[in-house]
Amino acid sequence: MALVVAVVLTAVLEVLDMTIVNVAIPHMLGAFAATPDQITWILTSYIVAAAVVMPLTGYLSKWLGRRRLLMLSITVFTVSSAMCGMAWNLESMVFFRLLQGVFGAPLVPLSQAILLDAFPREKHGQALAIFGLGIMVAPVIGPALGGYLTETYSWRMVFYINVPIGIVALMLAIGHLPKRPIADINTDWVGMGLLVLAVGAIQYVLDQGQTRDWFNSKVIVVGTIIAVFGTAAFFLRGWNKPDNIIDLSLLRDRNFVAGTLAITAYGISLYGWMAIMPLFSQRLLGYPPDVAGTLFIPRALISAVTLAVTGGILVRMFDARYLVAAGLVLTALGTFPMAYFSLYVDFWGIATPGMIAGIGSGLFFVPLTAVAFGSIPNAKYDEASGIYALMRGIGGSVGIAVVSWLFVRQAHIHFAELTAHITPFNYNLVPYLAERGLTPYSPEAGPAIGHEIARQAQMLAFNDIFWFIAVVTLAIIPLLFLMKRPEKVQLVPAE
Repeated sequence: MALVVAVVLTAVLEVLDMTIVNVAIPHMLGAFAATPDQITWILTSYIVAAAVVMPLTGYLSKWLGRRRLLMLSITVFTVSSAMCGMAWNLESMVFFRLLQGVFGAPLVPLSQAILLDAFPREKHGQALAIFGLGIMVAPVIGPALGGYLTETYSWRMVFYINVPIGIVALMLAIGHLPKRPIADINTDWVGMGLLVLAVGAIQYVLDQGQTRDWFNSKVIVVGTIIAVFGTAAFFLRGWNKPDNIIDLSLLRDRNFVAGTLAITAYGISLYGWMAIMPLFSQRLLGYPPDVAGTLFIPRALISAVTLAVTGGILVRMFDARYLVAAGLVLTALGTFPMAYFSLYVDFWGIATPGMIAGIGSGLFFVPLTAVAFGSIPNAKYDEASGIYALMRGIGGSVGIAVVSWLFVRQAHIHFAELTAHITPFNYNLVPYLAERGLTPYSPEAGPAIGHEIARQAQMLAFNDIFWFIAVVTLAIIPLLFLMKRPEKVQLVPAE
């Protein structure tokens, strides 16, 4: 049990940091006297660094050994978190966030492989159900915890909170993590270079695209070209190369490929939803950050309970593919009602459909990973987990980028459509102004109408985004037809 706790805390460190910092970004603007464009590097440096290193988990594990790699990652991640809290300017913050990303990247995939090897197969259900709770709850609870710490104490606390978690995880890992021999391997430096180049370019384009107006920016165009040609070169060179930096023979496993594509697409819907909800609740509805963060808690709790039941019981009773399908349908059913939100929706009006979607999330993750890893050899779990975690992260980046772009685009479209109805012949206009003590000839009438149209246009844009998220979730279902039922279903960690 001590090893399970260590592994859960280790994974929580990395997953929590992906969302807890977002709430504190506005407070850092003033602290560092930075522009909105500059402050995004606090997020970008972490995301890009983690994405680059994550697929190298298998290689690093063979080179350093699991125990050594895990303890090194926890130690440097914890120290760099403390240094982020003490950062004195933007440059120092970006540097320490870069360190966080580099050494935090192996934590989740490495934790998966450790649990698989440390426990007998008959006990995987209980251990991995607990592990899944941390993976599921951490990113959803992040905004709530970040909002509370920022409002009550300081934005620096969102980094200091990692320190006690990291120390406990490190102590438990030192005492209970089994040692493994270190392999003598030859490093494929060319393959590593191509992989770093391709993944780094992909993440940079996804993270900075909206800020730089996508392909109207030469930087984004160049980044896209590098990503496309770097990816093509990596796969063409390494497909039949046995000593490639990543074993691409994993992609010959149909279930693993379909499962990886499914987790990527689900990352689009889940992280897209998580990115848009704080914007919706704070910017449009006017919730303070700490209250807005609590909107995530009901979904997180119900998802955690469902995940525990699914990992411990349901996956042993039903075909895992059916559970995945049920999870996708419930996630979509919980998201579709959000497409009908209005400016007058209350807390539970938001939280209730989120709880339905949370049940879907709890049904989705463990069964999907059980199918995806069903025929992967134990010796390749490190590499497979690294790829799986990377694609989940890329899916999340795609989701955040797409919903950000959709919000701006749809808000402009709806604003233009609504403005067209403001004419002297609109019989609703005069009563609306009269309720506010205004007439069409009042100087304040124009700004008042413009403000209300902007609010309504944003509400309609959010409705469109929720429709998009629900449709993307349902679009994953055809991938299940590509999966074969594993001859022997085995529980593996949920992502």
